Amino acid sequence: MPRKVGATKKISTQVVPVVGMTKSVEFELLQVMKKLGIVRSESYNKLGSINHWGLDWKKAIPEVKSFRTPDTLGLPAKLMDWTVNDVAKAITASQAACIDAVVRKIYKRFPGKDNQKTRKELCKQLKTLAFLENPLLHRLVRKEFKRGHSWVKNQIVYQQIGYKCRRLSRNTYQLELAGLRRGKRNRIIVRSNRKISGQIRLIYNQTLQRFEIHFLVDYGTVEVPANRHPIGIDKGYTEALYDSNGQAHGKNLGKAATKKSNRICAKNRNRGKLWAIHRKLEKLAPAKSARILKNNLTRKTENKRYRQNQAELTAIIGAASKSLFNGESLLVFAEDLTQPIKNKRQSKAMSRKLNSWMKGKMRDSLQKWADWTGSVVTEVQPSYTSQVDSVTGTLLGERNGDNFTRFNGVVLQADYNAAKNILNRGTDKEITRYMSKTEVQAVLLRRTARFLEGMGLSLLDAVELGWINCKHSKTKAFKELLVEMPGSPRKMSGRLNSNC
Repeated sequence: MPRKVGATKKISTQVVPVVGMTKSVEFELLQVMKKLGIVRSESYNKLGSINHWGLDWKKAIPEVKSFRTPDTLGLPAKLMDWTVNDVAKAITASQAACIDAVVRKIYKRFPGKDNQKTRKELCKQLKTLAFLENPLLHRLVRKEFKRGHSWVKNQIVYQQIGYKCRRLSRNTYQLELAGLRRGKRNRIIVRSNRKISGQIRLIYNQTLQRFEIHFLVDYGTVEVPANRHPIGIDKGYTEALYDSNGQAHGKNLGKAATKKSNRICAKNRNRGKLWAIHRKLEKLAPAKSARILKNNLTRKTENKRYRQNQAELTAIIGAASKSLFNGESLLVFAEDLTQPIKNKRQSKAMSRKLNSWMKGKMRDSLQKWADWTGSVVTEVQPSYTSQVDSVTGTLLGERNGDNFTRFNGVVLQADYNAAKNILNRGTDKEITRYMSKTEVQAVLLRRTARFLEGMGLSLLDAVELGWINCKHSKTKAFKELLVEMPGSPRKMSGRLNSNC
């Protein structure tokens, strides 16, 4: 049995609908949301600048009240304070995301081992306000960090003292919420399978035209072992996840995503024809044109179907993540797919299907189940993980669809091969997460050259034998390795041009 070293809480957000309220309560809640929307907007404008970088959210209230008091809007002080704190926490999260993006740019600007000390110093300055004195960091932060603006006018944040919860029946609770008048609370009825407690967020869902309560639920704790079992996962389209143990999770993702994409494509083609008919009849037959616009060109039914499709894909991804962890505490290595795929020429049909891949949902789902099981998700550099032979760690081999053919003719499952490469990259000291694609390619070419040297062959021999893709021969790293090899560079160049 693994040694226990601690515990972590299993926390998840639950959404419950409001099923009962009077018209007067509904009107007052909408008024409060509108007024708090002004507070939220002005708080973003004030706190979202570089001058308030790193501000503690607990000290945000005096900054906002210096120019906006609750009396000017007719709001209770507590409701305004809770909204300001919520905005300050959101800005802190936005700053953390900005720092992560700036670190990427630092690694791109100062690559290699020679600049390791420079990178370390710049990343250290980013954690404090010292970056304001550094022209380079200040410019990068200003370019990456966009001052926040908010148009949210449909939320109210309540702390525990701002409401009371009373059970009416098995799955029905009554909430008494603080309102605009002192001592007068607004009563609403919600349908929930547990008593509501802690901080809550009352939201008016404009899509579903209803009020909802969002709150955190604690599902207990889970023991965290000292040594977690390492595993690599490859995120895919056909299957949601494929692990380094050879197991596929979420096998129906590709079929569901393709079915959704094809349905939307066919639907929009037909809608385009109807729009053309509608515009043509606007002057010739206004009544018929109006009927087409009213009965055939609205979005209500399509939006409902789209939500159902998204929920189906989200359920498949969630089930895949749950199946991956299976209640165990793991050390998961996954691809960092936060950056958009650039310079990749694809057909319109392929681009349309990949547009519904939902990479962000995969990342969030993995993190959720990692928190629930006490696991750790570490993201690695994804370049060439699908093109490397997991047995030798070299670029010798070729991927075609679901098969990866090694240089010796042995065929591996492509996603399984990629998952093992991701697992190996998690402990790779040479290839770090923020390295550029070109640097990763150079490292892999050097390893390939060393492996071939042990067989008495060269990179050119591998290109001639078809073991390595000739696209690598056009890179600077490949040509530098040719110069280091014995023989005439001119003859080698002639052999290279004849093969590629």
